[in-house]
Amino acid sequence: MGEAEIAKLRPMQERYARPDWVRRTCAMGESVGGGLEGARRIVPMDAEAMLETAERSLGGGPFGDFGEPGWRDHYRALVAAADALPLHVVGRLMTRQEILRSLRTRLAIGRAWAQEPAMAEEEIVRPVIVTGPARSGTTITFELLALDPDLRGPMAADALHPIPLDGASEADRLAASECEQELWADVQPEFAAIHELRSDLPVECVTLTTASFCGSHWPMVLGAVPMDPVATYAFEKRLLQLLQFLGPRPQPTWLLKTPGHIMMIDLTLATFPDAWIVQTHRDPAKTMPSTVSTTAMVQWLRTDRVDVAQQVRAIGAAFTAALNSVAVRRREGDLPNRFVDVHFQSLMRDPVETLRRAYGEMERPFTTEHGERIRQYLAEKPKGKFGVHRYTPEEWGFTRSELHASLAPYIDAFGIELEG
Repeated sequence: MGEAEIAKLRPMQERYARPDWVRRTCAMGESVGGGLEGARRIVPMDAEAMLETAERSLGGGPFGDFGEPGWRDHYRALVAAADALPLHVVGRLMTRQEILRSLRTRLAIGRAWAQEPAMAEEEIVRPVIVTGPARSGTTITFELLALDPDLRGPMAADALHPIPLDGASEADRLAASECEQELWADVQPEFAAIHELRSDLPVECVTLTTASFCGSHWPMVLGAVPMDPVATYAFEKRLLQLLQFLGPRPQPTWLLKTPGHIMMIDLTLATFPDAWIVQTHRDPAKTMPSTVSTTAMVQWLRTDRVDVAQQVRAIGAAFTAALNSVAVRRREGDLPNRFVDVHFQSLMRDPVETLRRAYGEMERPFTTEHGERIRQYLAEKPKGKFGVHRYTPEEWGFTRSELHASLAPYIDAFGIELEG
């Protein structure tokens, strides 16, 4: 990290102007007493009241615990932490909705799990897991792999509403997911150029595990809130078992994705020991600043107080350690030989051939039809369709030379193509 660049970081207020509807809605807090207390008056977050609301909305229990008797402790800790944060009115509303929806999800899957013990016997076999730093091609790789009918990426509706809503169609489930997907770009339109969220696209494990109440979604959107990775990964496996039990037969292979898996690689492989890891690669001078800008934007959706400098230091340290460590451990044979490398520049030059090679390494058949789907998908999704996310390392607290030096073990191990 460049300390001189960190000292010159511009606050988010100087980078983005809030849409009028967001600014005016947040001003409601000022109208009822001002500041954060006004926001709390308009959008209260009381753990016991929200739990009672969720239970009542589902017609009452018993709900079961979905294999984790202490999950309510995670829930209460999250609500307490979120309630204490300086969220504005829109931020509190988004957060309350996500927590309340996650409660309904947790209660519903707990009830289903208790009613169908066979769910726990489902085997998650050889999932394909995409991971790597943000902006290294994780999302487009995930979407292109999801075009394979023999792979199943969890859709937003699977993650947010895994138990079908009473009397609701699939279109209803998709529509009910929009408030946690498409809404983000409504709150800050520039977000769409950074990351496209759509209810009909496969979602990351970050979204899949919101109802654990201790997964990485919550610190990503809120900042300093408690996490429990072990409980989160166990929750994710059980949720995949539930979705698989309820899903089509024969069951396609699960396709999963999140950049954070690279920092939890041992826990990822302990949870899914026969997984194939598709590791995406790109020049760190492109990926590290983008990770900070994305996380800062995600938190800016909910608060005026985004500590960009803290994010630069935390994200820089975490990804540097993880990428260098995985590079060394793979070289020394300390990790299973179940990694496949996808380089961003190769993917951009020839996506079909790049993924064909990846399939060959995973000993999976790559069909002509899949290649055609990839070409058609990319033709209908031109780069920059929502604007271009332009940035320099210096704008987000880094320098190119320092990133290349600190990540030299990673760059050298994988022959990362530097982008000027």
